[in-house]
Order: sequence, then C-alpha cells, then structure tokens
Amino acid sequence: MSSSNNSSLYSYYLKNVSIYGGIPIFIGGCIGGILNIIVLISLKTFRENSCAFYLTMISFVNIGHLLTGLLHRILVSGFDIDLTLISSSFCKLFQYSLQVCALLSITCLCLATIDQYFATCSHYRWREWSNIKISRRLTKLFLIIWLIHGIPCLIYFDLNKLISTKKFRCMIRNKKFSNYFIHGYSAILTGYLPIFVTILFGLLSYYNIKCLSSSRISNIRRELDKQLTTMIVVLDIFNIIALMPYPIILIIRSISSIIEDPFPAEKINFISNLTVFFYYLYFASPFYIFICVSERFRRQLIYVLFKIHLERWRRRRMISILILPH
Repeated sequence: MSSSNNSSLYSYYLKNVSIYGGIPIFIGGCIGGILNIIVLISLKTFRENSCAFYLTMISFVNIGHLLTGLLHRILVSGFDIDLTLISSSFCKLFQYSLQVCALLSITCLCLATIDQYFATCSHYRWREWSNIKISRRLTKLFLIIWLIHGIPCLIYFDLNKLISTKKFRCMIRNKKFSNYFIHGYSAILTGYLPIFVTILFGLLSYYNIKCLSSSRISNIRRELDKQLTTMIVVLDIFNIIALMPYPIILIIRSISSIIEDPFPAEKINFISNLTVFFYYLYFASPFYIFICVSERFRRQLIYVLFKIHLERWRRRRMISILILPH
C-alpha cells in the first residue's frame, strides 16, 4: 500500500473518530460540567467546603477547555475547519487560553487531592489547612502563575506555512520553546507531575478515611469527607489513565520526526491524534465519575434539580399566573 493511500486511510479513520467520538465527548462533557456546577453551588454543604470549591473551579475550567480545545480538534479533524487560521493574533490567544485552562484544571485537581488529605487528618492542626479561604487564595495564586507562564505562547506561536502541504498552521516558531512545550509543559506539568501528586495524596487520603471512625469528627463532616475522598480518589485514578498516553506519544512523535520513512511517522501521527481525544476524556468525565461512585451525590443531584430548582420555577410560575390578571 502506497504512502498516499495510507495517509488518506488514516485521515478517513480520524475524521470518523472526531465526529462519532469527539462530538459525544464534547456534548456530554459540557452538560456534565454544568450539572456539576449546579449541584456544587446550590448546596450550602459544598459552598462552604474547600475541596468542593476546587471541584467547582475544575468544572468551570473544564467547560472552557472543551469549548476551545476539543471543539477546535473536532472542527479540524472532522470537518477540515481551522479557526486558528483567521489571524495570527487569534492563533496566539487560542494557544494561550488552551494552556492556561489545562494547567488550572489539573492544578485544582492536585489541590483538591491535597486538601482532602488535610481534611481527613486526625490532627486538628493539619485539618486547619483544609480551609475555604486558603483554597480561594491558592486558586488565585496559581491562576496568576499560569497566566504569566503562558506568555511565551503569545510570542512564539504563529501561522507557519508547511513545506510538505503548502498550507498554513498555527504552530511554534522557536525550537527551544518547542522542546519545552513537549517535554516541560506536555510531559511534566500536565502529565507526570500531577499524576505523581494525585497518586501520593490520594493514597494518603484513602488511608486517613479508614481511620475516621475513631476520630473526633461529627457524623455529617465524616460522611462528607468520605464522599469527597471517594470522588477525588476515583477521579485521580481516571486522571492517570486519561493523561498518561498523550505526553508519551508526543515525545515519541518528536523523536520520529527525524525518521525519513513517512509510513511510521504517519502511523505515530495518527495514534497521537487518537490519544488527544482520550486526553479530553479527563475534562469531560468528572460528573459521570461522581455519579457512578457516590450514591450520596446522586441523591444530591436529584434533590437540587427537582426539590430546589424545579420547585422554585413552579413557585415563580404560580406567582406570575396569579399576578397576570391584575
């Protein structure tokens, strides 16, 4: 089979994966993120909890990341529409927002895991670190850090004309920054480092939960900590599965760029594009993980949707009907 036939076949498969796989992930992720926000904001139990604050921030940022990153990927791979080609400025801002959203979401997951470790500690002094004020300050701090960290994207990303296809693409123009983007940002900051942090503090939180029955904590707080720890630990496990393949393939892809034979390079490029959709499952999955692993969260969802918001809508409708004749 010729190289051109291989390329067209891979493009056909990638197009189908984008349409039939990417679109459901995008729609399901946005709906799940909105439902997460509704539940976490509506209940006072969650509004006053620092770990729940991180989960709320994750939901907001994940929706933003899906609306930018995944939607762009679906349009490019599935419909051959690249919005980053509109202008050089749009290319730079797109990559900047993509990086900030990804880093902030993963950072909030790490902070939520660490927060649950402190919340489930038996010592009171350690539990004091699980605080809503501290969580807000840390979120603001890391937001500023990642906003500054993303400035090189505004400098080195630009529209470049590819020699092979003679088409423009939004890509990095500086070789040193390209190496950092692959090995520093993609592999370490959004790959191995958050995986290590979530594994370590997830295991410590799980160990602490087993000792909660003997600690002097109220039953309401104990049940909430058990619920949040279960949700966070399972999300951490899924985080490993979803985030690990992409940086590995990205590094292999950068190495394979020196290979002269186009067939293995095309194959690696195809696998790389597939792992991107798997990577976006991390941003689309939290709500569905919470629903599956926490019976209490399922009850809270039903209560919020039907007892709070539906009843509130009915009351407003009744009031408007009674006032309308006058």
